[in-house]
Amino acid sequence: MLSKIRPSPALIVALIALFVALGGTAGAVVTQAVPLAKRALIADNAKKLGGKTAAQVAATPGPATTLGGKTADQIAATPGPASSIAGLVSTKSAPWSLNPSQVSTFTVACDAGQKATGGGVDNPVGIALGFESKPGVDGASWSVEEANLSSSAPASGNVYVVCVR
Repeated sequence: MLSKIRPSPALIVALIALFVALGGTAGAVVTQAVPLAKRALIADNAKKLGGKTAAQVAATPGPATTLGGKTADQIAATPGPASSIAGLVSTKSAPWSLNPSQVSTFTVACDAGQKATGGGVDNPVGIALGFESKPGVDGASWSVEEANLSSSAPASGNVYVVCVR
């Protein structure tokens, strides 16, 4: 039969003293290391700035030109992506409707010279389920297959396509 071995009170006191001593040593190491790391970081940043202060760096004029030989004012005046793409993207829609229990595919096309980038459908009237939503084989239209789940009421909505020039 195995007997349970209990630690003696002396062992417990010794273990507590060991952990306190180790904790104090670790705290001392951290207390000494943190200021050294801060000084090293400041020295590294000063080396990158060529010994200049933050005020001296801020007062230094930047280069006269940037990418493409344009000045900062010319770049700031150039329209960004949001304003320049607005004229390239359009949305088209076409209505759809289904009799009770009817299934059909509906397609909406982009204008000539445009390509479909996405599409979808809404269903504000009735209960219909979309089975497929995909670009047309020509890449310039969007098709949605809809099924009216009601056996007694019609369903309707719109098919949408997002087009880009």
